[in-house]
Amino acid sequence: MSNKMWGGRFATGPDAIMEEINASIGFDQRLFRQDIAGSVAHATMLAETGILTHTDRDAIIAGLAEVLAEIEGGSFTFSRALEDIHMNVESRLREKIGDAAGRLHTARSRNDQVATDFKLYVRDTIDTLVTQVHTLQLALVNRAEEEAETIMPGFTHLQSAQPVTFGHHLLAYVEMLGRDAGRLLDARKRLNESPLGSAALAGTPYSIDRNMTADELGFDRPTANSLDAVSDRDFILETLAAASICAMHLSRFAEEMVIWSSAQFGFVRLSDKFTTGSSIMPQKRNPDAAELVRAKIGRILGALTSLLVVMKGLPLAYSKDMQEDKEVAFDALDSLSLSLAAMTGMVGDLVPNRERMRASASAGFSTATDIADWLVRELNIPFRDAHHITGQIVALAEQKNCGLEGLTIEDFKFIDQRIDSRIHKVLTVEASVAARQSYGGTAPANVLVQAARWKTELTGQPHDPRPLGKKKHGTHGDGGVE
Repeated sequence: MSNKMWGGRFATGPDAIMEEINASIGFDQRLFRQDIAGSVAHATMLAETGILTHTDRDAIIAGLAEVLAEIEGGSFTFSRALEDIHMNVESRLREKIGDAAGRLHTARSRNDQVATDFKLYVRDTIDTLVTQVHTLQLALVNRAEEEAETIMPGFTHLQSAQPVTFGHHLLAYVEMLGRDAGRLLDARKRLNESPLGSAALAGTPYSIDRNMTADELGFDRPTANSLDAVSDRDFILETLAAASICAMHLSRFAEEMVIWSSAQFGFVRLSDKFTTGSSIMPQKRNPDAAELVRAKIGRILGALTSLLVVMKGLPLAYSKDMQEDKEVAFDALDSLSLSLAAMTGMVGDLVPNRERMRASASAGFSTATDIADWLVRELNIPFRDAHHITGQIVALAEQKNCGLEGLTIEDFKFIDQRIDSRIHKVLTVEASVAARQSYGGTAPANVLVQAARWKTELTGQPHDPRPLGKKKHGTHGDGGVE
């Protein structure tokens, strides 16, 4: 069918192939709220500047409210022949109020209209994502506070390195997510300029008030260059870059969930809500939710790469290539939102096996560094020499098939006569983590201070650190993985 919105130059409509490649209504219909909000602001401004009568403005705003209600109520019929959300809304508005609808498009183009709609959508989505990030952070902080004294092995190269606390480990992800929220908010700040009124590419001869529409739509200011305004997609690229980093952090945490919940580790148990069984192995509890979160980075990073490739060779100003920005962006931002929700649920439901964690932390001579530090601190031995002596002590423990805490004072003196019985005080994993009191260290007291700091930041209410040795009611038990 002919698209009358194009005007008289196109006597016949596109054939089926052209319609298939050209139409975007199948995905950009989700911009309907932003499109209608932009049109209301534009109509209001046109009336205030005398370009549109107040009668037409009132009819347009009332008609748009009816169109919004139809879409929200599910009775609106989207037409592929009308290509996109802008034409679908305007066509339905014309059916409702007649010629006044045609005056709405004065002093604007679909180019600045779609840029405005998309910015509004991305801004709204960032607000939602930041809230979700903060919700996950708070879940992690609450769990970290509960597990401030729970000892687990810290790893480098996935090899046992030094004992840490489970609470400290969880707070590492809180820090990462804090940076993720910051990047999203930075992107929001930079995108918050209104393209509306830039028209097709060169601006408009009408005496419009772009500051007014910017203010009506919650933008900080109008864009300063009309060419840039309609051709810019930095705002979604930057958002996708921030989303990719956030998804990468979630993927790292998801991988640890997979490892920790395995029978070989047994550090945590995930609930039935976030695991599945096997079709033939009844004993299996598969961490499918964690695995899917781990995989979502592929879609999100793929969206960023895809859009960068689309944009890299485009001359100014608008090209139809830019229609390819939305599908990948919608999918990526939906995927991140789902991943954040899933991870928040897993954090809330996981049951730690504290005994298994501590036993694993005690294995592999994990307090060897504490011996070296003790030799430096108490005996004034240069660290490189202390490192060599400690290596000999570890070798002796391996020879005797015991842990470092199983060595006698005679064993230590066999290696170096300067060592005395005080060394036994640093051999336990509890002593090791308690000693790490430097700022940012794993000591339980540090964990509680950092948890209180994050609670204050995330809730806006002051929180004092919980005293050591007092766990919240309703914390997860010390028992084994169920």
